[in-house]
Amino acid sequence: MPILKWLPFGYTPAFEFLAARGLKPRSPHQTFGTPDHYVPTDVRQVSRIPSDERRGMVESLMENSREYGITVFELADRRQGIVHVIGPEQGISQPGMTIVCADSHTSTHGALGALAFGVGMTQATQVLATQTLWQRKPKSMRISIEGELGLGVTAKDVILAIIREIGAAGAVGHVIEYAGSAIRSLSMEGRLTVCNMSIEAGARAGMIAPDQVTFDYVEGRPYAPAGEAWTKAVARWSEIGSDPDAVFDKEVTLDAAAIAPMVTWGTSPEDVAPIDGRVPDPDQATTAERREAISKALAYMGLKAGMALSDIPVDRVFIGSCTNGRIEDLRSAASVIRGRMVAQGVEAWVVPGSGLVKEQAEAEGLDGIFLQAGFQWRDAGCSLCLGTNGETVAAGKRCASTSNRNFVGRQGRGARTHLMSPAMAAAAALTGRVTDVRQLDQGE
Repeated sequence: MPILKWLPFGYTPAFEFLAARGLKPRSPHQTFGTPDHYVPTDVRQVSRIPSDERRGMVESLMENSREYGITVFELADRRQGIVHVIGPEQGISQPGMTIVCADSHTSTHGALGALAFGVGMTQATQVLATQTLWQRKPKSMRISIEGELGLGVTAKDVILAIIREIGAAGAVGHVIEYAGSAIRSLSMEGRLTVCNMSIEAGARAGMIAPDQVTFDYVEGRPYAPAGEAWTKAVARWSEIGSDPDAVFDKEVTLDAAAIAPMVTWGTSPEDVAPIDGRVPDPDQATTAERREAISKALAYMGLKAGMALSDIPVDRVFIGSCTNGRIEDLRSAASVIRGRMVAQGVEAWVVPGSGLVKEQAEAEGLDGIFLQAGFQWRDAGCSLCLGTNGETVAAGKRCASTSNRNFVGRQGRGARTHLMSPAMAAAAALTGRVTDVRQLDQGE
């Protein structure tokens, strides 16, 4: 199976390595690039990127891609955005593909039935040169979510509930197949959210078997097959999926109806609880290791054991990232925001995952809803998810974030991150504290 490659940002070391060995990219037409991690979301001209280092990384990606004939979505291109948003959006990511990228959240593309995983820079360089990659065969794990999700419960809540159930290392060495009626009922954008965070459970990759939802999403996109090729592709893709009697190394089943809107309280995605829960007490931990981890997390996050999650104040709100920067995410947040105002003292940002997502949102009037409420409406990029582009949360400040990691310093040195869904982040922006969006929806 040919490997599709993505180059997410400044890729100078890989190209320098190839040049030093007298090599060239083996398959440029199967390689795509986009600047995402290092681009600011308030300018669209490379020359206006204030940091010499970041501007240089973007310029090197452009120059090397042009030299080798690699398609790159440049900063001024309306299609530019986060690699894990624009791959599916352009129809580049397709069922049955093997996809690698030097970014851990490449698992996102598994939502389309692809085997997609992040690799290190050395491995990415190897793939660039040889179109091959040595890998150990992973174990298999099936996670089934059965039943119907409740009001206000989204794909983000599903994956946070999964990680809470199995832990941040629960799927180490495995590729997860997500299954069950609740997964099948998700839109493709919801499925992308679930697969995106597979890596946060330690999985090598996450996948969902292609079905009509998949085919409807891919059909007509710029890089999708067309005509007779489309018919043949759908026939081939329809055969992808586990056999009915397949045996997995590990099986987990969750009840969809038991999942509530989720919020993280600590410094790992596994440090998560339902919105009506409380911050845990380290003394109640079952192991000394867990007791120490909770104590450290609470100290960093500035929280007290036993306090209600709904009593946690927020200073910043970030709606965006490769997890939740798609049009459905923005629609979900806007539906909560509409006609309301951001709480005094809260700085709230919306960062679309791509230029096309931004265009679509503006065509639907979502930008006006956010702006009138007091949000900043930014250009596409990774932005506050990881702060490598200079956009960060100040030390000690607390951020309600739709991103995928709440690690120590992830959004900036000393920044405190609470992961949640776009609707929950919108609710937090309005009240200035972590809030059950279901209460707002009910007008309370």
